[in-house]
Amino acid sequence: MSDELRVHATECDAGERVDRFLARSFEAVSRSRIKALIEEGRARRDGGLLTDPSEATRAGALYTLQPPEPVAAQPGPEAIAFPILFEDGDLIVLDKPAGLVVHPAPGNETGTLVNALLGHCGDSLPGIGGERRPGIVHRLDKDTSGIMVVAKTEMALANLSAAFAARDIDRAYLAVCWGLPNPPNGSIEGAIGRDPRDRKRMAVVGRGGKYALTHYRTLRHRDAAVTVLECRLATGRTHQIRVHLASRGHALVGDTAYLRRIPAASRILPDEMRVAALDFPRQALHAARLGFAHPRTGEALRFETKPPADLRALLTALKMTES
Repeated sequence: MSDELRVHATECDAGERVDRFLARSFEAVSRSRIKALIEEGRARRDGGLLTDPSEATRAGALYTLQPPEPVAAQPGPEAIAFPILFEDGDLIVLDKPAGLVVHPAPGNETGTLVNALLGHCGDSLPGIGGERRPGIVHRLDKDTSGIMVVAKTEMALANLSAAFAARDIDRAYLAVCWGLPNPPNGSIEGAIGRDPRDRKRMAVVGRGGKYALTHYRTLRHRDAAVTVLECRLATGRTHQIRVHLASRGHALVGDTAYLRRIPAASRILPDEMRVAALDFPRQALHAARLGFAHPRTGEALRFETKPPADLRALLTALKMTES
């Protein structure tokens, strides 16, 4: 059997949807995956079967999840469609959907972007960059959507990896956060490492972390309740934008890992807007722009995509679409 996940609910957790509470407690497991585990009979409350993902969390209760045993296997090709923005003999630029894991890992051995790439590229990709993550230069979190570049040759992998390491890449993200940052345009600097209180999360730490710098600018806001930001990365740390904004009290809408309670800023919103924001099922983050030099030709390439349908629907509900 795989390791059982266990968490006690506190008074602060009482009343929250149980699938949201468990997703916040077990950051490595997505809310959609937790819902599926509950429906598969793999969740319990105080030893009794938990069957309803929308059930209210009970203070003092012990909640457990029993994920299925991971299957140890090399990634294989799968027929999974993904939007391609550009492709040639050296690389693929794609628009990753939210919910798609980039490379296989325990609990996500199949149905990943790597499986999709192997299915798309055939025999040309398996040797690039190792068996578990062929051609992967950088990654996006499972529930972050947006632009990625994948190498198809060893030359492209080496050159693109070097460009990312040297920060010779133009990357911009669209982020929807709680509150209104002050100043509206600025930078957040702070080393990022494992959260000493919760090793499944990252945090801004005083020592032992890696230097991180995020630049942001306000695009529009709904009073002081919700803000749409453009974020640019000067470094590339795990969960960097999510951690930096949360450290300033402006966690991303839908980010159950770094938003531990209902934000006070939500009280400013009208009821319908408040519900739309609180029920958004993933972190509201989209990799909207990626620019780099082609590893073979040196040509400057730049790609931009609009946010996906779920994020556009959120912005519409908040009346924060571009005029």
